[in-house]
Amino acid sequence: MKKKHIVIGTAILIITALICTAPYLLPLEVEPAFSSNNETPADTLSAPLAEPEMLYGFEIDGLIVIEEKVRRNQTLSTILAKYNVDYETIYGLSEASKGIFDVRKMVTNRKITFILNPDSIQTLRAMVYEPSDVEYVIFNLEDTLHVEKKVKETKRIQRFAAGIIHSSLAVTMDNLNLSPQLTNDFADIFAWQIDFFHLYPDDKFKVFFEEETVDGHIVGNAAIKGAYFQHAGNDYYAIYYDQGSGFDFFDEEGNSLRKALLRYPVKFSRISSRYSGRRFHPVLKRWKAHRGTDFVAPIGTPIRSVGDGIILEARYHQFNGNYVKVKHNGNYITGYLHMLKIASVIRPGTKVKQGQVIGYVGNTGLANGNHVCFRFWKNGVQIDAMKVHLPPSEPIKKEKIIDFNTHRDILLAALDTISYMEAELLLTRKEQ
Repeated sequence: MKKKHIVIGTAILIITALICTAPYLLPLEVEPAFSSNNETPADTLSAPLAEPEMLYGFEIDGLIVIEEKVRRNQTLSTILAKYNVDYETIYGLSEASKGIFDVRKMVTNRKITFILNPDSIQTLRAMVYEPSDVEYVIFNLEDTLHVEKKVKETKRIQRFAAGIIHSSLAVTMDNLNLSPQLTNDFADIFAWQIDFFHLYPDDKFKVFFEEETVDGHIVGNAAIKGAYFQHAGNDYYAIYYDQGSGFDFFDEEGNSLRKALLRYPVKFSRISSRYSGRRFHPVLKRWKAHRGTDFVAPIGTPIRSVGDGIILEARYHQFNGNYVKVKHNGNYITGYLHMLKIASVIRPGTKVKQGQVIGYVGNTGLANGNHVCFRFWKNGVQIDAMKVHLPPSEPIKKEKIIDFNTHRDILLAALDTISYMEAELLLTRKEQ
């Protein structure tokens, strides 16, 4: 009996222990989620409906979409006739487009999209033409004929780049797939601190910029927000900041990098001949003084006024070719020689703004290659434009110093994170 009681007692203890420890030893079961008001259980609810696919504001699920490009000599009439649109409808669309888009200005190779109904004859519902990467024009054929012009949603993305100079700034940036405009803007920022035509091997740069994108494609020019250049062992910084009078570039101490005049009369180029008291003239074949700096550029390249001013001369001369002289203030005058042609709006007395196009690179007058000879006068005396020293614009105001320093520190920390190694790897791959 005692053994029997011991066995029974032991069994009861084991069962009790298992009951107490079951929640920790066994997987938990989750009850179905029933609502309190007898609604359908959650696990039997249907999945949410997928959002319809949209294109240019149209729900295109079940519709036919055809993408083409405008071919040479095509017109609205010939384009639509291919999709069985009658002349009366074409005329109606042409009339509806007045004041919105000139249908005579459809450009070859621009994208054009057709949205058709899936009926037996595939009736054209709408045609969409893209005159630019940002804009599109909808020709709607359903119900009432109407035409509307819209702008695509744009996004700004932030990018960094870094490079080590082995030949020139332009070549290095091109190898990094950076745009020529970015190269020009970068050179303009540091133009009064660095002679980009006398760089050292292993000079380095970093740049932080923003690009505007549409549908994942870059549109427009990049906007530089911060930059760094190491030249001959010296460090140069550019911080983009607005202290209340518009954005400008400043060094790390808050001094403005902008001068009253631009450094170069053409976007970043190449110097073929510098200011000299004695140079062998390529056309006259004799030694004589060269009182200018020759910038080589492809024929037709825009030439810009390096500063605000008034046109003193704009004419042809047998030696200077087509040339323009600009008076900037009481102290400075600049000259631009050997132009292919002078810009149509430029004439004596015309006011011009810094960066305004005043002519185009050519080889008129005594010249044997496409270039612009840039000349500089200070107080009536011709001097070397590449050795001019101009006072900078307004530095950071006292009341803005704390805010500027905070902005500067964030930007410099971001620039410090950019690696030169990736840039060198990319360059090595391209060279291979």
